[in-house]
Amino acid sequence: MDAQGRGRAENIDPADQWVLNPQTGDYELRLHPSAPESGIPSPRRRSPHATQTRQNGSRNGTVRNGTAQNGTRQAPPGRRPQQQPPGDLPGQRRRRTPEEPLGPGRRRPKQKKSKGKKALLWTGGGLAFVLVAGAATAYFYIEHLNGNLTSVSSDGAGTGGWAKDRAINVLIIGTDKRTGKGNEGYGDAGSPGHADTTILLHVSKDRSNATALSIPRDMIVDIPDCPTQQEDGSEKVIAGTPKARFNESLGQSGRTPSCTMRTVTELTGIKLDNFMVADFNAVKTLSSAVGGVEVCVEKPIKDPKSHLELPKGTSTVEGDDALAFVRTRHAVGFGSDLDRIKLQQQFLSSLMRKMKSKMTSPGTMLDLAEAATKALTVDDTLSDVFKLRDLGMELGKVDLKNISFTTVPVVDNTDGATVLVNEPKAKPLFGAIKGDVSLTATKKKQKDKEAARLKGSKSAAADVRVNIYNGSDTQGAASKTLTYLQTEHGMNKASQLGNHEPKQAKTTLEYYPDQADQARKLAEVMGLPGSALKPGESETNDQGLPAMVLILGADFSEPGTPVGAPTAPTDIDKTEADKKTCAK
Repeated sequence: MDAQGRGRAENIDPADQWVLNPQTGDYELRLHPSAPESGIPSPRRRSPHATQTRQNGSRNGTVRNGTAQNGTRQAPPGRRPQQQPPGDLPGQRRRRTPEEPLGPGRRRPKQKKSKGKKALLWTGGGLAFVLVAGAATAYFYIEHLNGNLTSVSSDGAGTGGWAKDRAINVLIIGTDKRTGKGNEGYGDAGSPGHADTTILLHVSKDRSNATALSIPRDMIVDIPDCPTQQEDGSEKVIAGTPKARFNESLGQSGRTPSCTMRTVTELTGIKLDNFMVADFNAVKTLSSAVGGVEVCVEKPIKDPKSHLELPKGTSTVEGDDALAFVRTRHAVGFGSDLDRIKLQQQFLSSLMRKMKSKMTSPGTMLDLAEAATKALTVDDTLSDVFKLRDLGMELGKVDLKNISFTTVPVVDNTDGATVLVNEPKAKPLFGAIKGDVSLTATKKKQKDKEAARLKGSKSAAADVRVNIYNGSDTQGAASKTLTYLQTEHGMNKASQLGNHEPKQAKTTLEYYPDQADQARKLAEVMGLPGSALKPGESETNDQGLPAMVLILGADFSEPGTPVGAPTAPTDIDKTEADKKTCAK
């Protein structure tokens, strides 16, 4: 038996654990002197003489001057007593620690650290310092950027914030409020500002495409009542205004960006996730941060109102010239706000291309972060730079060639100064955006992949397990569908679980891959397109068994009627972000 293996042999030579008892002629196991004394004798062999000696010592063990009469030395206070070996057994030898002297005339050689170890220590220490200093710098810089941001309440106007598992709808508002150095010459003097330039940016659920919908500032809309948080924390309902210019949804009568959100939802039927408000400085500082933005005009521009002068062809603008470019309208087209929107879309497309090319430049990215956080006012769910960064990363997943710019279709109003929504053209466009349909030609490979989901074996109707939710505005849609599936097709393992929030534009069927045969059978019965099938998600039914999830969307009409996916309108003006255009 090895005493070291029992954890009792610290600084003791293993060979010294066994010692010869000259009285018995046997080797006996010597325990570590620091082993606790319990009063129970160690299980080792003793001669009768040794036993008798211990017993006698116990009876007469009076302590005098630190030594007991039985020969056991009394330990000083705070130190564990050390037992002396009974009889004539020799005491244990103890290994010398490295710190103890070797004796007179003997010296232990001093160990030197190798050069490799010294280098490692210096390198490790230096690296640790750099990491800590870098982390501290990053922390303070992030706090600095957070301090740049201004946030205001969304007043419950949106969804509560974007999410990774669904499409993203962000409202970008450019205000003409005269804030920032050098902007006194722009906008209306003393005005709280308007929704001067507004874009609804829709990013598809799969991040394969995006649509930027410009909303004309002079378009006549109905501005709804807007519950608005006041500076003292109270809430005030700002009365709506029917048949008003869209730009009055911000700034006027105390309206905040949340009211612009409500107005856009009222107009399009699209529920928004977040908003961002940019002032004049956003255009100036962002364009300078990337080193200028390339623009193109088919004829020279000299606009005394915006102070813009550009030669024919391609030019690079930044700062005040960039702001003048996006604000000019009298020098292009018919001088209307619609012509100015085309300039703005050209500028934004070019800015996006330039930003994309600068993604590998740390200096440019820091400049952009500084400029953006200073110029933006965001809703309270985007109130720190990490949330903005995450949103930016989602937007960055979209290929530029699949980002489309378009404008709400309008017709002239009788007053000649405002425009009206062109309902026949606008409704299909709003429906396509709400239905997450791309306005650009997406890859054929993706469409083929969706169509392939409908091909393959189908399960028996009796084996289909599905939970049905109503994500549409049609009352009782889920219960009607359940009755249809059970009575008409014998799908008795179907269940309906009520309403689904948020509402959905398109009907979807989510399922695990091993439920694909059930999904194909249900798609056949319900008339679902391949794009409605979403592999990868499922849940359990009321028996605890895996069940598909059928969410009825706005495209659902009646059970048994094929569900048609929204299609992108073909008769609208649009441009792609990767295309270079010239203003006429």
